[in-house]
Amino acid sequence: MGAVLAQADAESSLKAVPFSTRNGILEMMRMRRDPFAFSAERERKYGRVSGMNALGITIVTCSGPDAANQILMNKDRAFANGPAWTYLIGPFFNRGIMLLDFDEHRDHRHILQQAFTPKVLKGYMDELQPMVADRISRFPTGQVKMLSELKQLTLDVALEVFLGLELPQDEADRLNKAFIETVRAGVAYVRKPIPGGRWWKGIRSRKILEEFFYAHIDEKRATLTPDLFSVLCHAESEDGTSFTDEDVVNHMIFVLMAAHDTTTITMTQMSYWMAKHPEWQEKARAQSFEFGDNLEYADLANLTVIDLIMRESLRLCPPVPAQPRMAMKDTEVNGYFIPEGTFVVVPQLANHRSAEIYSHPDMFDPERFAPDRAEDKAHRMAWIPFGGGVHKCIGLYFAQMQIKTVMHQLLRHYEWSVPEGYTMPMDYSALPVPKDKLPVQMRRL
Repeated sequence: MGAVLAQADAESSLKAVPFSTRNGILEMMRMRRDPFAFSAERERKYGRVSGMNALGITIVTCSGPDAANQILMNKDRAFANGPAWTYLIGPFFNRGIMLLDFDEHRDHRHILQQAFTPKVLKGYMDELQPMVADRISRFPTGQVKMLSELKQLTLDVALEVFLGLELPQDEADRLNKAFIETVRAGVAYVRKPIPGGRWWKGIRSRKILEEFFYAHIDEKRATLTPDLFSVLCHAESEDGTSFTDEDVVNHMIFVLMAAHDTTTITMTQMSYWMAKHPEWQEKARAQSFEFGDNLEYADLANLTVIDLIMRESLRLCPPVPAQPRMAMKDTEVNGYFIPEGTFVVVPQLANHRSAEIYSHPDMFDPERFAPDRAEDKAHRMAWIPFGGGVHKCIGLYFAQMQIKTVMHQLLRHYEWSVPEGYTMPMDYSALPVPKDKLPVQMRRL
């Protein structure tokens, strides 16, 4: 079986975490090649709680919804986001909302929530719709790499709705490249700024992003405009507390990355599954034609077919595949002793394929989310693509609004397909994306 992580006190009934002594880099490579087979093999060999060396630290993976509930709900404050995420992405997303904890996290979140109220979301949607409609109308036809097109679209949306800025294409491309490099840096094998390496590129790109936001912050503070950048510059908590310039820059870099990449991944997955299952594409298209080209905010809840496809796509491939935490004191998970300072991970990518919760878990089956089945309701942590507990994604309603708006427009104006037998090859080395950028055959309706 290998070693164990640490023993509890002699009088304790807690079990020691079984621990793999295999080479950490080789283990990471295996996991990135096929995370589902890797997780299944480890669970068969060690059980649902097990440790390994990776990325220069010891990581304990705590599988299953019960462990997820204990760690993410965190009722006794045994686990913290900041130390864990900071080790992975701290130099690149310094003091973003996901990297804060406890009272400080609560205070920052209260201010950030002013940027995601229903009233503000409706304003974003007013800004979003005409730009999405225009961009979709210029989508290419024929052989199209869907990931690339959707990534450009979400960047355009981010620049318009989040920044409220019209940028030259070369500047937009420069920002996009910077965001890609900051995300990829977090899972670098070599975690030192060696020129040309992922870590070095991430640090370089963080500086590019900081310089960009600081250059525009004065004009955003001068006048309140309907974009996230301006809203954060003017948002206040109930006691009148507002963000410093540094706070605004930190949160903008993090939120823009989170909204940009996770939304792109979700829409790419939805596009893939609707191409593989054209009956679902037709079903979603038929419902979209029940509405006008322009949606009302209230219409979003009634796009039930798109919603089912989105939920199933997020189950099969959550954009953030795992949730790391650091144990702030000696504690336990599922009866296993977790010593203070342990790096623990909730693996929602694998958890979402749990056969004890989902029937035929590897199958695309959106109806599993329909009210008469509601498989995701079997456990409060059965479906957690947006995380859980106090750190649940603050922008989840904006993300769903953007996804539904884009897919509504795509369905009304195009149909797309993939060759018979095609399976999308996935790259799990950072956030999960298709290696081939999902080539589809696009036809205008």
